[in-house]
Amino acid sequence: MTRSLIAAVAVGASLALAIGAQAAAAPPTDAAAVKPAIGNTIVETYPDGRKGEIWLSADGTYKGEGRRHDMSDGHWSVEGDRLCFKQAHPFVFGARFCTPIPKVGLGEPWQAKAATGEAITVKVEPGHVVPG
Repeated sequence: MTRSLIAAVAVGASLALAIGAQAAAAPPTDAAAVKPAIGNTIVETYPDGRKGEIWLSADGTYKGEGRRHDMSDGHWSVEGDRLCFKQAHPFVFGARFCTPIPKVGLGEPWQAKAATGEAITVKVEPGHVVPG
């Protein structure tokens, strides 16, 4: 996996609260579980202190900035009680990751595993500032 996928997915992995493999422009079918994340920033903190961020859009797309500041984007969907990401750019064949959606509130941290297997702390912070 590329670093950008790992970063975006790790955020998404954690992003379980906030929130694919659905049609590219189709919005997710059940976004209620991730509604608090839309319009806000999902922040994941790695063991080394670096942070990644991900931003979900209501149309089922996302943008992410990894802990190494690499940008990525793709599609997200809700499948049962899991949030799933499918990276589009940079393209990685078979790059898909799903993570459980936690039941926490805005600003409340939770523990998760990144796509790399690392333990990370995740939370949804108010605001939606996507780097250029």
